[in-house]
Amino acid sequence: MIYVDNKPVDTNQLISQFPPNGIENEVINILSKSSKKYNYDSMDQLVFEIKLRKEIVQSSNDLYNSDMGFEIFRKSRCNPKYWKRTDEGGFKLKDGVKPSDAIKDIFVNGSLYGTECATAMIIIYYKALLNIFPEELFNKLFSEIHLMNWHYIDRLLKDVGYMEDTKDYLPGDRRYFKNPEVNPKTPEWQGENVIDMSKGMYYGHGMGKYNAEKIIKELNENRKPGATKSAYLMESVGRPNFKNLSNIYYKNINP
Repeated sequence: MIYVDNKPVDTNQLISQFPPNGIENEVINILSKSSKKYNYDSMDQLVFEIKLRKEIVQSSNDLYNSDMGFEIFRKSRCNPKYWKRTDEGGFKLKDGVKPSDAIKDIFVNGSLYGTECATAMIIIYYKALLNIFPEELFNKLFSEIHLMNWHYIDRLLKDVGYMEDTKDYLPGDRRYFKNPEVNPKTPEWQGENVIDMSKGMYYGHGMGKYNAEKIIKELNENRKPGATKSAYLMESVGRPNFKNLSNIYYKNINP
């Protein structure tokens, strides 16, 4: 159920604002049919989340098509024009570089980059925000980007690093496939961070876009000898703080 200021939302009117059969309509339908009450302070706040979720899915598709490679941290690589590779294998924004230009470059020159799946998730969220926020505001908010899984995540995106149980799964959610009996010789297969792409499909960097059955099959092929426990999709999700990001957005574009 969707509420704005504790009043039920006219779902049909809301859906009419977006393209038929789009990601936005799927998000609205899941929220409206849920037994959980989703309450927003304003219609703007609700619409912001819907639009950002759509952009997260779009950015996942864009990264999938970018030719960015999969590499473990000790073999990670980046474009030195925009990023400094750290000893840990992360990427720090170079001095004098616009954050927006550096994020865009990953999607334009993906073959120059290689990293693992958690860092790819963070890149997706930055690109989704860049698709919505004015470039000047994005650069102001994210002036010191350090890409490396959840260890150096910006405070405005820190919630993405936490997994919480939920009743509903929505396009744009971060999910995790766990491989509890991974082969110790290939620890990179201990699990797969993915983005919910809608309609039962998931994007995981280094694996691609597949349904849950296919991802589990791939992980199961990388278990230790004699393993009996299957990989599985965890029931928890990671989500940015949509309401906080929305408030920052509208505060800055409508001061």
